[in-house]
Amino acid sequence: MARGTFGERLKRERELREVTLEEITSATRIGPRFLEALENEDWEKLPGGVFNRGFVRSIARYLGLDEEAFLAEYDLAHGTQATPAPDRPDNPIPSAPKWIPVAVVLGVLAVLAGLCFGGWYAWKYYQARKAQRASTTVQVPETSFPVASASSAETTGGVAVVAPPLKLDASASATTHLTVKSDGALVFDTDLHQGEHHQFLCLRECEVYASDSGAVLLELNGQAVPPLGVPGSSGTIKLSARDLRQADSGDSKPGSH
Repeated sequence: MARGTFGERLKRERELREVTLEEITSATRIGPRFLEALENEDWEKLPGGVFNRGFVRSIARYLGLDEEAFLAEYDLAHGTQATPAPDRPDNPIPSAPKWIPVAVVLGVLAVLAGLCFGGWYAWKYYQARKAQRASTTVQVPETSFPVASASSAETTGGVAVVAPPLKLDASASATTHLTVKSDGALVFDTDLHQGEHHQFLCLRECEVYASDSGAVLLELNGQAVPPLGVPGSSGTIKLSARDLRQADSGDSKPGSH
């Protein structure tokens, strides 16, 4: 739309209806200088933006014109006077290389993978150590052996003699349930299968129970121990350092129940 066409039409439509600028100002609250600027297309005298479009819409409504069509004519006329957008600078600030975020993500993934592998390896090592400890055949009570005490030492000629610890060997010729107590503490209570061999340490006394007396072979510090009872029946026996001395003196019958 050529310059002057919009303003001329606005003025012509107002004059055809015999409406003065003062009447429009009174009805729309638009100052006379803004009305004159629209009719003369002096855009620099207008506030610009949405204010100009609001003025055009209010005037069109007051004069009974099509608001949208009139706004379209205003946009077309005012658009020819629009200031072109400034050119972008020749040397804009360069953006960060695209490979940096990718490298960060890959680094995080590598750290997570290392943590997962380390945790898996530590767990496998723990399981292997646990299995190794569970597979041992030597049962050692928690009680430590003192150098000398009233219960583990005897006096000979005024000299305290420390009694040696008791080493009990148990072997099975057939499957039987075996229970072993070391100084009153339970250290073994499960089935002993044919061919299995276990060793136990006691400070003062070893107590052994077997569901089948004839299926268990016992040795106390390398000396054979008589059967716990009649083969095929259960039996219990208590062994101490006195049984070693009895065996040395020819009496090999330990205390049994």
